Amino acid sequence: MRFHRPPQKPPWWPENEEWPPKRWRHMRGTPFFRRMGCFFLLFNFFAFVGFLALLRFILAPFVEFHGMPPLEQPWIIFPFGIAGVFILLVTVFLAVRSLRRMSRPLDDLVEASNKVAEGDFSVRVDVKGTPEVRTLLHGFNLMAERLQANDRQRRNMLADVSHELRTPLTVIQGNVEGILDGMYPADEARLQSILEETQVLSRLIEDLRTLALAESGALQLRKEPTDLGELVRDAAAGFETQVKEKAVSLELELSQMEEMNVDAQRIREVLSNLFGNALRYTPSRGVVKVGLAESGAGPGKEALLFVEDNGPGIESADLPHVFERFYKSSDSGGMGLGLSIAKYLVEAHGGKIWAESETGRGTRIAFTLPKTSEV
Repeated sequence: MRFHRPPQKPPWWPENEEWPPKRWRHMRGTPFFRRMGCFFLLFNFFAFVGFLALLRFILAPFVEFHGMPPLEQPWIIFPFGIAGVFILLVTVFLAVRSLRRMSRPLDDLVEASNKVAEGDFSVRVDVKGTPEVRTLLHGFNLMAERLQANDRQRRNMLADVSHELRTPLTVIQGNVEGILDGMYPADEARLQSILEETQVLSRLIEDLRTLALAESGALQLRKEPTDLGELVRDAAAGFETQVKEKAVSLELELSQMEEMNVDAQRIREVLSNLFGNALRYTPSRGVVKVGLAESGAGPGKEALLFVEDNGPGIESADLPHVFERFYKSSDSGGMGLGLSIAKYLVEAHGGKIWAESETGRGTRIAFTLPKTSEV
């Protein structure tokens, strides 16, 4: 028995669109060239039979066919010859018509692909022609749209990186020059300000490095037996100062679980990112809930972690894109890398991460770690 391997999803395919498309699944059993091959095979059979019938009809009065009965009424075969000629003419007409329907859209596709190769990602082609050609053109348009979005994100990234780097560098340069010129004293407060700006630069560079490693598949995980409850407490302890400054209530809902085999540093990085986002948007005297529980049963058992706030929430238009790299809403700070990095780190452990939010009622971001990560 022959099994068909489902087609792999290309990297440029939009995340919110179904793969493979229903049209592709419907036509997978009867591909275009197989149908054309059967059609031409059938045509050749009838054309050959008709040609032989017509040839015998013409040569019957002049040639004696050995081993075959004499053709007393040759006119009986004449309709077969006419049918063969008719089938030939119809087939040629349909073939020319089909080739014209295929060649014109493909010519447009070649021209458009040349423009994309030159860097023009705004080009699109009209979806027309045979079903197979329309599927190809639709895939090209999706690819060009994805390339255009990536190019736009890349340009925005360069602008954001240059802006994020310029601000701390300007502060550091101004303070150092002031100290050297004698305008500022080299006291602890001034040096502490310089140190904080260098820490901002260090975090930015580390985020870019982690993102590059994750996207290239070179991210290495150092898994070790880890108590997730203790890991959550340690990560939360690092935000005690911010919690006190904003007068926010931090609630921990941690269930007792067995140790999991995870990269503790990377999971801490995920939790720190979620804590930071929650505290940033939680109003004064608000509540941030952090939870750890066991989800599922048997082989599908997972560790479920979540961070929930009662802030303003995320707009419905922004919610599907919060995990995309360099995506930022109008009121967000930073470069839009934190949640994207968190998504890569969770998926590297074999887990899933998602966001639930309602405008005016807060945001809940949760992720799972599978049972396969247990010791």
